[in-house]
Amino acid sequence: MTDTPSAGQTPGTADEPNRTAPSRQTSEGEMNQAGRSRGDGPGEAHVNPARTGGTSGAIIWGLVRSLRPRQWLKNGVVLAGIVFARELGDPERVARAVIAAALFCLLSGAVYLVNDVLDREKDQHHPVKSRRPIAAGIVPPALAIAVALVIAIGALASATMLAPAFGATAMAYLILQALYVAVMKHIVILDVLAVASGFVLRAAAGALAIDVPISPWLYVVTLLLALFLVLGKRRQELVLLTSDAANHRDVLRNYSLPFVDQLLSIVTTALIVSYMLYTFFSENLPRSHAMMLTIPFPLYGIFRYLYLIHVRGDGGAPEEVLLRDRPLAWCCVAWVAASIAVVYLG
Repeated sequence: MTDTPSAGQTPGTADEPNRTAPSRQTSEGEMNQAGRSRGDGPGEAHVNPARTGGTSGAIIWGLVRSLRPRQWLKNGVVLAGIVFARELGDPERVARAVIAAALFCLLSGAVYLVNDVLDREKDQHHPVKSRRPIAAGIVPPALAIAVALVIAIGALASATMLAPAFGATAMAYLILQALYVAVMKHIVILDVLAVASGFVLRAAAGALAIDVPISPWLYVVTLLLALFLVLGKRRQELVLLTSDAANHRDVLRNYSLPFVDQLLSIVTTALIVSYMLYTFFSENLPRSHAMMLTIPFPLYGIFRYLYLIHVRGDGGAPEEVLLRDRPLAWCCVAWVAASIAVVYLG
């Protein structure tokens, strides 16, 4: 459930004064690409990471930014259950599904807060991530942790009230994210599998929230699609950061472009075949096999994304690519419309 301007100032430790790190010259194109690898636009002004805090308004806005609202697009996977279970006509279940997706947005936001606190020292040396509110010193780390705990506890309690099974899955997701932040993101291969597993848990949670069955094929496709996107992100990080990749993300020292390209090739093939089999064998779909008519949309979408990765040098932030690249965005919209038409009219 994976795209450099000069480095900013790095703060001193508790035992030494602040010092200015040597600047590193890069092209404007690299700056723009690096800006795409996180939620904020590349044109934002650089914030001095030596700052120890901001005004109350700046802190609140910094907390909102640290929740990464642009990343919430990923939680749309939670809505897969309501769509493919043919329950869009049930207002109560639709409301429960929307609430479930909103709760996962809060949970993922809490994880981002903790992750930014733990990675703030490395982020301060990154040309773009140094602008993140916590790394830039706008949001105090202690406040970020406190807010993350409040959000996580509140979201878990609400999830359990919505449906006990949904609450248990939300807890499993949070535990997985905690393990990822603490351990898994430093282990080659396991890091991408952990991220992809988070998307599978989202899909499962969406079905449990409204108490409907979901095809195992959809879980397989979700896992492979997430792996495809995460590996694409890893590849772009290797390309853009080159020799400095390991300083940005420790696990990147264990990856190479040929290795990631081979993994992408395997996952791409498996993803296409799995989706085709899903359209034919899933018990939740019309017996006319009309869902096979939607196959061209995933094919174009996958090929377009590979084009963006290999030719355009994009792909560092999948959610940004989806919002920015119109052909890919329209392909996704067309697939959703065609799928709904087939599932409900086919």
